[in-house]
Amino acid sequence: MLSEPTYIPARIVATSLELHFVKHLSVAREQGSDNLAHPPQSAIIESVIDVAFWASLRKEEGHPPKISIAILQPEQASHPLIFGNRIRLTPDNLTKLAPAVESPGIHLGVWYDDDELYVWGTTLTIPGICFVLEVVEPGLLVIKHSRTDGFGKFLNIAVLKGDDIKIIDEQNTGMQSHPALLDSLPKMATPFVSGSINLMLELAGSMRKHGRGGLVLIVPEDGHKWQESIVQPINYAVTPRFRGITKLMLIDRCERVKTDWRDALVRAIDIVGGFTAVDGATVMNRNYELIAFGAKVARSGMSSPVDQIIVTEPVLGGTPTILHPSQNGGTRHLAAAQFIFDQRDAIALVASQDGRFTIFAWSEALQMVHAHRIDILLL
Repeated sequence: MLSEPTYIPARIVATSLELHFVKHLSVAREQGSDNLAHPPQSAIIESVIDVAFWASLRKEEGHPPKISIAILQPEQASHPLIFGNRIRLTPDNLTKLAPAVESPGIHLGVWYDDDELYVWGTTLTIPGICFVLEVVEPGLLVIKHSRTDGFGKFLNIAVLKGDDIKIIDEQNTGMQSHPALLDSLPKMATPFVSGSINLMLELAGSMRKHGRGGLVLIVPEDGHKWQESIVQPINYAVTPRFRGITKLMLIDRCERVKTDWRDALVRAIDIVGGFTAVDGATVMNRNYELIAFGAKVARSGMSSPVDQIIVTEPVLGGTPTILHPSQNGGTRHLAAAQFIFDQRDAIALVASQDGRFTIFAWSEALQMVHAHRIDILLL
C-alpha cells in the first residue's frame, strides 16, 4: 500500500500535474509522436513528491542528496541499469542511493506494482513527456517532463520550495487582464525563437552555468543607436562578429538531422554564454551575432533615469508588480532597465549570481519597462 503523504504541497499539486500529463501526452499522440511515457496517476505523483521532499532534508555522509527521479517502466528505457532486487521508494533509500546518481543525465527509474512504489534501477534515456522530479537542494523540488523533440531535454511544470508552490503558467493566463503586458511577451521571445527551439532559454541556461551572473543586450541587426547607451570605446569588440550560432541556424532543417547539429548549436551557445561571465554587458543582435562583451552600460545623454518598471513571472496566480528598478535586483538589473528605457527596440537578459533570470523589454502600451522573471523555467 502507498504510505499516507505528510508533505501537504504534494497533495495540493498532484491532481493538476496529472491533468497536465494527460493533456500533453494526448497532444503528442495527435501530432504523431511515439515512444511516449504513461500518464502518472495523481496518487503516484503525490507519493513520489512526498518521499523526495523528505529525502531532500536528509544527508548522506554530510551531503544533501541531488537526485533525478523518472516515473517509467524498465522496458521504456534504452539500455537501463536494473537492480537485482527492487528497492522500496522511501526517503532513507533515496538518500542512500543519491551519491551514485548525482552526475547530470542519470535518472533513478521508479515504477509501481501492487500499490507499492519501488526503484528498479537507473537510466540515461527516457520516453517523451516522462514525469521527472529533480531534488535540487534541501526542500527544493522541480517537476518537469522530457520533450518529444529532444532539444533542451526538459520542460519545467512546477517548483516546490517548502510550502511555496509555483506552477508554470503555460498560457500566461495570469496576464489575461493585462493585455499590455501580454503584448510585451512576444517581443521578448521573438528574437531567439526558431520553430520548437527557444535559443533565449538555452542561452539563459548557459549564462546560469558559470554562476557569476551576466547581462546580455540584444540589439537590432541594423543601426548603431544602441551605442549611445554604451561607454565608448568598447574595450572588447568582436571583429569580425562571431556568427557561430547564426551559421547553424541557417542550415536547412533536412540537413540538421544528418549531422550533430544540436550538439554544435549547444556548443556555440555555450561560447557566447561563457563571455557573459566577463564583467560588463555582452552585446548580440537579432541575427544571433556576437558583437561585443565586457561593455559598460551608461544612461543615454538624451534620456532621464528610469524610475519604475513592471515585474511579472510565468506562474499561475501571479500578479504584476510595479517597482523602482533598484528594488528588482542589483547593478545589472538597474543597467538593463535603463538600457531598455533608452533603447526601446532592444531586449536585455540578466542572470543573477543567486540564480534569478529576468528578461527586460519595452511595453509600448504601458510606456514602461517590462521585466519578466523566468528562472522558474530554468531550474
